[in-house]
Amino acid sequence: MNLRQLLNQVYQHSGIDHKRDIKRLTPHMPTLAAGLHPNGDDTAALPHPYGHTLLAIEGFIEEFVEHDPWFAGWCGVMVNISDIAAMGGRPSAIVNAIWDKGGSKAELLMQGMCDAANTYGVSLVGGHTNLRANSTQLAVAILGHAHHLLSSFSARPGQVLVAAIDLRGEYRAPFLNWNAATSAPPARLRGDIALLPEIAELKLATAAKDISQAGLLGTAVMLLECSGVGAEIDLNAIPRPNAAPWADWLCSFPSFGYLLTTDRAQLPALLEKFQARDIAAAEIGRIIREPILNVRDGEAYESFWNLSTSSLTGLGPSPTQLPTTPLEKRPCPL
Repeated sequence: MNLRQLLNQVYQHSGIDHKRDIKRLTPHMPTLAAGLHPNGDDTAALPHPYGHTLLAIEGFIEEFVEHDPWFAGWCGVMVNISDIAAMGGRPSAIVNAIWDKGGSKAELLMQGMCDAANTYGVSLVGGHTNLRANSTQLAVAILGHAHHLLSSFSARPGQVLVAAIDLRGEYRAPFLNWNAATSAPPARLRGDIALLPEIAELKLATAAKDISQAGLLGTAVMLLECSGVGAEIDLNAIPRPNAAPWADWLCSFPSFGYLLTTDRAQLPALLEKFQARDIAAAEIGRIIREPILNVRDGEAYESFWNLSTSSLTGLGPSPTQLPTTPLEKRPCPL
């Protein structure tokens, strides 16, 4: 499979389609009050005298919840904590909403959430239960706090793009969930998550985003869209497990995976923070002014997404606010 074929396959990934669906609702979002952080980041960020209060919620795909309810419950806690960390924050408390028919899967969902909450040291403080529903569904919300924000709106042309991913895991079949968490020591997981607020407070990065169901490239597009910039990524610089083919890895949802942007002067210190905890971290590209995501694989060079012609979530600058200079390479297939 050549680079163009690979990017076309990733472009059709269902995780990206879920993010694309956001664009249907974006026009109906109310205008935010002055001083509030814009929509489009991993969490809402509400001004606080000592930083920001962070608020987020995650809903889960029914097929995943039905197939693996314990792990879905675990992920309900884990991905919310990851969203708080991506904003440079620390988690405070979690609530949930569980719907089930009969309650047997609800018990597994709850056990998974409790196990993850205990592992990460976060309190599960309440929620809503309906055991007379027609299907099993899960949503989990979280509250946190950040002294200094990392944000998808803070990437700047000329910065370095970094990927930090915990490769000490394996796929949890049948989905492309790279699980490096459920068998890891709790102290290690807590220390790893604590890296992100430490990085924020030391100002070693400006922008960050948790690698989500959209995969690494889809997550990169969301970050770039918020900042109104583009990027060039070197495929072979991306940290990757030896056994994972690119077509799977670029669509994977790692239990610990982040994209960050930083100035080159801060790059060595940023990489050292992750490498000191045995987390794979590398410079994978650079931020450019043109709103397009290009990918290089050796001598091959192709475009994955052209934000000047097609938004993903609709939560970044409008096309009229983006640069009008000629874009690099060809646009992605639309």
